[in-house]
Amino acid sequence: MAVSEEYLQFVLDQLAGLKGVSARRMFGGAGLYREGIMFGLIADDKAYLRVDDSNRKSFEDAGAEPFHPYGKKVTMPYYEVPIEVLEDPGDFCAWAEKALAAAVRQKRPQSRRK
Repeated sequence: MAVSEEYLQFVLDQLAGLKGVSARRMFGGAGLYREGIMFGLIADDKAYLRVDDSNRKSFEDAGAEPFHPYGKKVTMPYYEVPIEVLEDPGDFCAWAEKALAAAVRQKRPQSRRK
């Protein structure tokens, strides 16, 4: 899950329009954060964004693959950013905003039945 410094900096540069994005190295890769919420990750010099039912179809329609940590069949709620999106800072920021919203929704406490 290694990530090169050059690729990490490229991703951060592409997300410069989304103020407050930072990266934290973890498990050989890096997490993408805004206001303390992880909305994306980088592994093996590939960028992934958080998905839920609100944005998953955009990734699937673009032929993006889900993230499989360490090559295992287990999937996580992250999909690879399509190259045409990654290379367009405006599009990438728009997709990242939707990923951030998905991450925020996931963090909300679930209501408990009494």
